[in-house]
Amino acid sequence: MTEPAPSPDLPPPPVGFWEAFRFWLKLGFISFGGPAGQISLMHQELVENRRWISERRFLHALNYCMVLPGPEAQQLATYIGWLMHRSWGGIVAGALFVLPSLFILIALSWIYIAFGEMPLVAGLFYGIKPAVTAIVVQAAHRIGSRALKNNVLWAVAAASFVAIFALDLPFPAIVAAAALIGYVGGRVAPDKLKAGGGHGKADKSFGRALIDDDTPTPAHALFKWQRLLEIAIIGALLWLIPMGLLTATYGWEHSLTQMGWFFTKAALLTFGGAYAVLPYVYQGAVGHYGWLTPTQMIDGLALGETTPGPLIMIVAFVGFVGGYVKALFGPESLFLAGAVAASLVTWFTFLPSFIFILAGGPLIETTHNDLKFTAPLTAITAAVVGVILNLALFFAYHVLWPQGFTGNFDGISALIALAAAIALFRYKQNVIHVIAACALVGLVLKVFV
Repeated sequence: MTEPAPSPDLPPPPVGFWEAFRFWLKLGFISFGGPAGQISLMHQELVENRRWISERRFLHALNYCMVLPGPEAQQLATYIGWLMHRSWGGIVAGALFVLPSLFILIALSWIYIAFGEMPLVAGLFYGIKPAVTAIVVQAAHRIGSRALKNNVLWAVAAASFVAIFALDLPFPAIVAAAALIGYVGGRVAPDKLKAGGGHGKADKSFGRALIDDDTPTPAHALFKWQRLLEIAIIGALLWLIPMGLLTATYGWEHSLTQMGWFFTKAALLTFGGAYAVLPYVYQGAVGHYGWLTPTQMIDGLALGETTPGPLIMIVAFVGFVGGYVKALFGPESLFLAGAVAASLVTWFTFLPSFIFILAGGPLIETTHNDLKFTAPLTAITAAVVGVILNLALFFAYHVLWPQGFTGNFDGISALIALAAAIALFRYKQNVIHVIAACALVGLVLKVFV
């Protein structure tokens, strides 16, 4: 999809809306690898190859997206699309980052729930589940190595692990407590709660960019109170109208209404990425509402890892399975119920991300100050490490002891998980490759052996 830009001494020619549309559409189908891979891909295409935006402006936008709750790669696409082609450019860029994944996940979720008992499908997931356990352990290690820079942050991570593992405290309470610790600690001992990294300095140049370091902020990106108020009102209506219709049509306790409300809350708690919010989704979707089983949750994460788009798109799988299993529209319309539920939870999960960018982007562009993680967000990130470790133990328990501790230990699954961990940690293999190899092993063991 690479299109060479002109001479480095000259900026590339202006990019039309439909040319950008084609790029964002392609990106939606090839954005594998989680947020790190997706951000790397956008940097390569937009900064290095096409030079639509400079390194410094790219990192400036990324730092803002990293502070927000929500999928940072999707928000970054929305931000750059908005900067280039106003509000519709941002909406198109952000939506096309999600829609291909939604359609793919609806199809895969239907195959999974309708044909999951077939030996072929069961064999594939037998190998994938241990791999997912290793992947979540790697996520805890990756975030922890970046976030836990001193004993205070290690203590916050340990406390969050105990809170969710031993005390079964809800994830929002853990986030709130971590934010409070960060707020107080940032004033008492600011050196202990400095941001642990960010995304480096903009010290590279790939030639003149269309939106360069010294390019004036376009008129539509300048901060205006009236514009902020308009976006806030429109965003509130886009949430309130569908939620009001669901409540009026089905009642507050109906599964579709509760899905809308639950995933609205989840969207505002995704500090630290999708892995951080998964325990909250598990607590609600599995433990409280019973929309799916623990095993199905693990399988859904596996599907999310192997499809393009944000990993938080696992919410579409949760919605589909919940709508399908609950037969929300009757036994004759199971697929329709699943597809509607998946689309609905995707809407409520991603709507806040668009509002954050379209409302906050002008302020960021006007100030042009480098944003860093605040002390509360640093503490939240540390707490997230403990929460993700708990998630890894939860997955390991259900994979290695499928019938509980009173049942047999699954030694084969343990060997697959160990092999996946070695591939990820020692040999730095791609997540997709690890999942594919483990799926093949599971297929051979369950179908051909």
